[in-house]
Amino acid sequence: MKIKIDPLTQRKIKRFKEIKRGYWSFIILSTLLLLSIIAELFVNSKALVVSYQGEYYFPVLSDVIPGTEYGLDYLSETNYRELKQKFSEEESGDFVFLPIIPWNPYEQDFSSGYPPTAPDAKNKHYLGTDIIGRDILARLVYGFRIAMGFAVITMVISYIIGTAVGCAMGFWGGKFDLIFQRVIEVWSMVPFLYVIMILVSIIQPTFTLFVFINVLFGWMGMTWYMRTMTYKESAREYVLAARALGASTARILFKHILPNTMVMIVTLAPFTIAGNITALTALDYLGLGLMPPTPSWGELLQQGKSNLDSPWIVMSVVTSIVLVLVMVTFIGEAVRAAFDPKKFTRYS
Repeated sequence: MKIKIDPLTQRKIKRFKEIKRGYWSFIILSTLLLLSIIAELFVNSKALVVSYQGEYYFPVLSDVIPGTEYGLDYLSETNYRELKQKFSEEESGDFVFLPIIPWNPYEQDFSSGYPPTAPDAKNKHYLGTDIIGRDILARLVYGFRIAMGFAVITMVISYIIGTAVGCAMGFWGGKFDLIFQRVIEVWSMVPFLYVIMILVSIIQPTFTLFVFINVLFGWMGMTWYMRTMTYKESAREYVLAARALGASTARILFKHILPNTMVMIVTLAPFTIAGNITALTALDYLGLGLMPPTPSWGELLQQGKSNLDSPWIVMSVVTSIVLVLVMVTFIGEAVRAAFDPKKFTRYS
């Protein structure tokens, strides 16, 4: 099935591709996000494939497999790095195929010395370990997935609510508009950080809780933008003509007004994602974020600040944060230029 894209959208996409730094930032960031979704295949202490006595096992896709399953003398989960070494010494034809980074973000390693330890290619700690011996690269990868998931989910829910409320305020106006203006003004005065501190003190912090809190405060910004855009578009001739022809409210909103206000949503989305990543990182840095030992960029940043004599910690997390935020900013600038309403305007 071929998806048909209207000529206006095609011109906008073409313009976006012409802005190279934004386009390539989008490609790189999208690739990193997709890879982070399947991070278990690249960053994991579980083996991808184990061949033992003619049978094949896929530990990464299964639950805990005890060491006795492979002829080891313990019932706890198999240490696949040791198993690989054992098979290599025995030269029996059995083998273990490990991920590129054979560590999970929660596993501690003291074989290289007292943590934190510097980057060590021999033990596959390419960015070193943190203050309790966990692999920094593994925690960066899983922390990236959590941060991006939080940013995207929060943005989508906030934009859905903000767009719906903003369009309703701008389209119907009157008392409905006045009531919601007062509600938003009052709610926006509630201090976000205090709410976080109170809730975290009485409820165990979870990913869902932080999404809920950020949505609770994040929908208002988009509401004001959509209210203004909808109010402006409602007064245009093509909307008045649609009303005169008997078009329903739903058709006017979804077929005429929303397509011409989508530029605001598309333009602000990358910057909102950057803001959400920064917000979660800041909360984790302050100790008000996700519960340990959840992989977190903010928690790594706090470790780096407290252990400046181990520069690989702070350098790795700061570099990651800066690169991601720069790419998101480049994408936002490219989208803003490509969807510039002064260049492309659509009248239905």
